[in-house]
Amino acid sequence: MKNLTVRNVDPELAKALDRKRRRSGSSLNQTILDLLRRALGLSEDQTFSNGLNKLAGGWSKADHTAFEKACQDFERVDEDLWK
Repeated sequence: MKNLTVRNVDPELAKALDRKRRRSGSSLNQTILDLLRRALGLSEDQTFSNGLNKLAGGWSKADHTAFEKACQDFERVDEDLWK
């Protein structure tokens, strides 16, 4: 196993890490390892939530398809405007 040292952790980040540690009930080291694994897509638990789903809801596949179709015109480049 490799050991890492993280320097220059600002107070705001340190407080956020400590809050996360207390919520998870694990050590600071384990909390940081869990966050890194999740951020890098190495975690088996990929159910990260920023909490906004409770406020705004989620999109169904049909909602996403309808949105993509409605935005297709924005992807088209008018060549005459670029001359």
